[in-house]
Amino acid sequence: MGEKSVRGQIKGSDKRLFIKHLINDVEALDLMLQEGLIESGKTRIGAEQEFCIVDKNWRPSNLAKEILAEINDDHFTTEIARYNLEVNLDPLELKKKSFSEMHRQLREHLNKAKKITDKSGLKILLTGILPTIRKSELVLEYMTPAPRYMALNDSMKEIRGTDFNLHITGAVDELVVKHDSVLFEACNTSFQIHLQIDPDDFVRSYNWAQAIAGPVLSICTNSPLLLGKELWSETRIALFQQSIDVRSPTHHVQNSEARVTFGNSWIKDSISEIFKDDISRYKILMGAEVHNDSLEQLEKGIIPDLKALRVHNGTIYRWNRPCYGEHNGKAHIRIENRYIPSGPSTLDEIANMAFWVGLMVGRPKKYDDVSQLMDFKDAKANFIRAARIGRGTCFEWMGDTIQSKKLIKNELIPIARKGLEQAGIDHKDIELYLGVIEKRIKKLTGSEWKIKSYRHLRKSMKQEDSLARITESIYKNQMHDTPIHKWPIAKYDTGDDTKDLKVADLMSTSMFTVNENDLADLVSRIMLWKNIHHVPVENNRGELVGLLSWKNMLDFIEKDTKALTSVNDIMIKEVIVASPQESIFEAKEIMISNGFGCLPVTSGSKLLGILTKTDLHEMSNGTSIQ
Repeated sequence: MGEKSVRGQIKGSDKRLFIKHLINDVEALDLMLQEGLIESGKTRIGAEQEFCIVDKNWRPSNLAKEILAEINDDHFTTEIARYNLEVNLDPLELKKKSFSEMHRQLREHLNKAKKITDKSGLKILLTGILPTIRKSELVLEYMTPAPRYMALNDSMKEIRGTDFNLHITGAVDELVVKHDSVLFEACNTSFQIHLQIDPDDFVRSYNWAQAIAGPVLSICTNSPLLLGKELWSETRIALFQQSIDVRSPTHHVQNSEARVTFGNSWIKDSISEIFKDDISRYKILMGAEVHNDSLEQLEKGIIPDLKALRVHNGTIYRWNRPCYGEHNGKAHIRIENRYIPSGPSTLDEIANMAFWVGLMVGRPKKYDDVSQLMDFKDAKANFIRAARIGRGTCFEWMGDTIQSKKLIKNELIPIARKGLEQAGIDHKDIELYLGVIEKRIKKLTGSEWKIKSYRHLRKSMKQEDSLARITESIYKNQMHDTPIHKWPIAKYDTGDDTKDLKVADLMSTSMFTVNENDLADLVSRIMLWKNIHHVPVENNRGELVGLLSWKNMLDFIEKDTKALTSVNDIMIKEVIVASPQESIFEAKEIMISNGFGCLPVTSGSKLLGILTKTDLHEMSNGTSIQ
């Protein structure tokens, strides 16, 4: 989606013209491969850093576009959400100091952004999924107002024909959410790595990249929390696929492919094999105005930019994405590693980069054809297992079953070290960056740190406070560029400022609700058994229509009626509610002045949570709330 001149789902003659350009682009690529017009003998690396912008309460800020304008640097660009930005680093030739130079460049750009955000009381944060993000910040109002993002959302919704569904089952929690836009994708922030590949070696390199994806991901996980749920070690993998899945249930039955994919087989011929497969499998999601015919340009001796092919490729999200590029009249091809999360620190990120690049350029000859050594389904299953389990994964590896830590320590790090040495990388840089990976193997990953911190904090803090404290701790460690293996577990800070708290910061999202048609007698028993004092009532559409208090239930019980009374007959129907962005002190005043024990929290008619007097207890100023 880097192209800014894309259009929404195109139809009729516009679509036919775009497809014609797409076909010509593939044919032009085949000709360039046959005639040796793709650059060879040069190895370059590059990276894209996605990051979050948060306010002083560690909540997502919607000022990314304003921050971008003030930064005024073409290295920076927008992302789909108003609280994310991306910085594109300059590609470097792989040689002596390229990783330390990439590290310096990354920190320089982030410091540039930090100077701007500091003036606004905001902060930048590197994290695979922002712990404090809430569903209320995943609605269209938070989408960056750019035509290409709206076009993407409209096209995906039109193809799918219904709302999107998320269903992620983790080892501890389960998340089930229905949503009406692609903005859940904005939860994900990554550190995308690019590696230029010689065309004659692309098949071997790409298959090797697929084989090592699971092991590499297992030691880089950093995204275990989403909406307060403990899910996968790298929840981004499941979230990204489901958040932009345009398949309807019927398409699933028909074995239609998800647009976020690991792939289905080893490749055999060339990079164009992947593009042809994608054109065959996936509908045209976006279009663009293409002013030059690529085949005609080739005939004139001009290297084409293959715009139609790049636009279509940008709407198919392979975890190892093949890429074509043209710069100063030279064409090149590369592999984009898209599965590495943002964070925990820039040092960790460059270590991840050095590890992956070292593995790629250091591939032993015995792995030149991994298709003869390993079943593709094992490589794919390894990747999913790594996303779920992380550092503790057991892999099927070249006919053996081996634990992640053992495989990385005994085989993959030595391969990476040899590859970096062969590329002429400075010895100190090799030891620094691969040393970070070695220490991470022994101690913990970003996902393990977050889970340990979260569980520790939840012993004494509410969910929202715990997530905010984790986010604050991430920021402080990142400011010192401390690698994750040195991070102390996040602790409770009694000095937290509460003056700017919103209702969403204190409300409970884990709550018991009932339907208006439920039997009142059953609800009264459940409230008694579970010691619940307030129960929101929803209709069949999931809309808030009433509230039951313990007083309602006592009045009902005292009547000792044998009638099959429904909840609708006894509930409070005129319910005062709060919005998630309302000041916590305003909500507290409403509760005090009306003698309420709770306030349901809604967005429109949808129930998001409930604020109770128990939630306000720690903030009590001495006034009794009855």
